[in-house]
Amino acid sequence: MIREQGKYRSEERKEMRGGSGSVRIEHLFECGTEMLSPARLCGRLTLEPGCSIGFHRHENEEELFFIIRGEAEIDDNGTVRKVSAGDAVLTGNGAGHAVKNIGTSPLEILAVITQYPEQNK
Repeated sequence: MIREQGKYRSEERKEMRGGSGSVRIEHLFECGTEMLSPARLCGRLTLEPGCSIGFHRHENEEELFFIIRGEAEIDDNGTVRKVSAGDAVLTGNGAGHAVKNIGTSPLEILAVITQYPEQNK
């Protein structure tokens, strides 16, 4: 299946997970109908400068972030680090994270959330 740029379902979430500003989510493929694996999200997230996603935990699932463009400060379960384009972050198994755009341009992240199989819960 191929989906051309600009043809994604898009939504805006304000103060996502207690963060500041707004996050635009472009759903690359719809989970449960187009993607049949146990995924909850497959999308491109865009945060304008100063915007953030508040700290939250991933129980019985994991989230992969791949930084496409920009600079961010990531709280990776209590360890705060700067990341930039080309870096990847994996959070799961009850751990938590937060993201803040610390750059002067939009931050773009590829985000995929998958749920653990029953035997791993």
